[in-house]
Amino acid sequence: MPQKNSARRDGLMSELYDESRRYMAAYALFNQAVADHLRLHPTDVQCLNLLSLEPGPVTTGRIAELTGLTTGSATRLVDRLERAGYLTRERDSEDRRRVLVTVVPERMAELGAFWRRLNGAWGTMFDAYSDAEVALLIAHMKRTVELSATQVERLRTGDLD
Repeated sequence: MPQKNSARRDGLMSELYDESRRYMAAYALFNQAVADHLRLHPTDVQCLNLLSLEPGPVTTGRIAELTGLTTGSATRLVDRLERAGYLTRERDSEDRRRVLVTVVPERMAELGAFWRRLNGAWGTMFDAYSDAEVALLIAHMKRTVELSATQVERLRTGDLD
């Protein structure tokens, strides 16, 4: 439900926009630090993150969809992650023309252990929130993911009006 304009609302929205910019910058810098630590590209880290949410092997085309990269860039990303030991490529047994990309379980387990070491601090931060506040954060994140996809599409097509 849209809120009525008021001086308080205007102030809150201004603060929200400023803090959201800090939040996004902090996340981008955190992602870069994680990538640097792992000796990966930041996009590679996010690709591994997204692949860990997929139910099974995927095509390079699916990786392009997940990351928003072109198929050529997605192929180069897969090349890097294969060299780093995180992914393997195999011919699809049902369609020999297709190549499936699979995560290497041992490497993903190492990555999972790394994330668990970092997640303790996040868990402590979230302990300060009630269940209702955590539910609000989840709803916000889901809506942000949806809106981000729409905004990415607008940017790619040049439809900024």
